[in-house]
Amino acid sequence: MSVMSEEKQRLWIEGLSITELAERYSTPCYIYSHATLESNFIAYQEALRGHKHLICFAVKANSNLAILQVLARLGAGFDIVSVGELERVLIAGGDPKKIVFSGIAKTSVEMRRALEIGIYCFNIESEEELFLLNQVALDLGLLAPISVRVNPDVDPVTHPYISTGLKESKFGIDIREAEKIYHKAKKLKNIEIVGIDCHIGSQITEIQPIIQALEHLIVLCDKLKSQGICLEHIDLGGGLGVRYENEQPPSISAFLNSVLKCFSGRNETLVLEPGRSIIADAGYLITRVQYLKNNDVKNFAIVDAGMNDMLRPALYQAWMDIQSVNCDVNKPKKYFDIVGPVCESSDFLGLKRLMSINAGDLLCMHSAGAYGFAMSSNYNSRPRAAEVMVSGDQAYLVRERENLADLTRGENLLPEQILK
Repeated sequence: MSVMSEEKQRLWIEGLSITELAERYSTPCYIYSHATLESNFIAYQEALRGHKHLICFAVKANSNLAILQVLARLGAGFDIVSVGELERVLIAGGDPKKIVFSGIAKTSVEMRRALEIGIYCFNIESEEELFLLNQVALDLGLLAPISVRVNPDVDPVTHPYISTGLKESKFGIDIREAEKIYHKAKKLKNIEIVGIDCHIGSQITEIQPIIQALEHLIVLCDKLKSQGICLEHIDLGGGLGVRYENEQPPSISAFLNSVLKCFSGRNETLVLEPGRSIIADAGYLITRVQYLKNNDVKNFAIVDAGMNDMLRPALYQAWMDIQSVNCDVNKPKKYFDIVGPVCESSDFLGLKRLMSINAGDLLCMHSAGAYGFAMSSNYNSRPRAAEVMVSGDQAYLVRERENLADLTRGENLLPEQILK
């Protein structure tokens, strides 16, 4: 993102102005920077150089095929939570041997498909899942590689909706019970134990909770080794935060330097499942102001993007930076609530923002690449936005804007005789 300050402020993404992109692709629209996406992933690779590792991009953060394609070409693995995500990775050219399958509700159909293509590992989250996977693998005559996702009961100091490592979480197996699960897994003929896994949450801005969780994993790993269960990898999950407002998360290199200190003298492969820290600041949501409204209490800027396009502010009360794309820097600023067209009072992108805004202006929401389009919906029968990838001075439409026909595709009216 670049800014040119004259009488007006102009925002650019790589070599193209946002104004030009909005005219070409309309609004609301997601735009991704190819250069930022690449540099974020390469930062992980560089920091882990010299240590055995597998960087598995968390597909749930952003599952656009072009984004997965770029990462696959860079050598990324992928962390998936559904068979739909699995098929997306395969279409994008991802290597099945670099796929870890997470998620608490894997079905036998999903397990079968993943086994047939030979994924790297299943992250097991319950004893019942372990037994079902063994049966599916037995039916196929295959070995199912597994790691056990343990819940280390560590507070990640983040929003409760994205905190997954506490004892009361639905995710993972209590670390005090994990040892028993490993011994049960060892007795199953179609299970191959390869690792241990945890993921304590998302948007984590402090290193210490992650290191604390890793230390718990290492203790369990060594205990299992003394009992004849040797693990090939330690999967620390993802969750490294990014800056949305005033957060000060560690850099990727600082984070990994701390992690690698814990691996001194160890031989296990380090597996990571980053999502937000790779794609968040590579994405922008562009929206246009439709109307200005004042009710003697507040100023509203009513825009064409709503909570169906970007759910994070409504769901997590998330603060995201919003800037005017072409604003008159000399015009007085006012406080605005930036709200969308969805019929919900929680439909807002930002509250109490001091800005200079006119009807027709373009606004840019920053760091919108993670959990933006991926969480979008057709609520209020609104077509989902277009997605565009910018590379240098070229732009590529990587997902067409949905049209009205897309909204009813697959639906059927009842036959006339039912209605009589």
